[in-house]
Amino acid sequence: METQLSIKVDLLEKLKHAEISKVVDQPILIIQAKSPYIPLEAFKEIFETVGAFVKMHKINKLIFDKREMSTFHQPSMAWYYTDWKERMIPLGLTKHRKILPDDILFRHSVEIGREKIYNKYAGAEFTKLDLKYVESLSEAISI
Repeated sequence: METQLSIKVDLLEKLKHAEISKVVDQPILIIQAKSPYIPLEAFKEIFETVGAFVKMHKINKLIFDKREMSTFHQPSMAWYYTDWKERMIPLGLTKHRKILPDDILFRHSVEIGREKIYNKYAGAEFTKLDLKYVESLSEAISI
């Protein structure tokens, strides 16, 4: 995982398609995708595991590092926004940072997918979250 001397992380869980780490002494979790594609059930397993850590460690920022991914899966994104994020808001998780692969098609697919979800669920709580796309782990932690 990309780290700087000032960024220390503890690996909390290693799953087939992702690793979940916590930034030491900060309420920040990092999900690092470890495969080009994450099937829906595996995606749900990752985020349900993250949800337990959000509650346990009082996490308020989640960084999802998708740089290893090459395939965008719309049903996973829809579940993530409309179900999972809605359940995390009352726990205090309000900041989301995404690091996307350097792939114009993937980035465009994410943009279109997010726009469709936001339009379909206009006014939902998840549409008010602090969401930013960044290019590095250090940037994700700092903003």
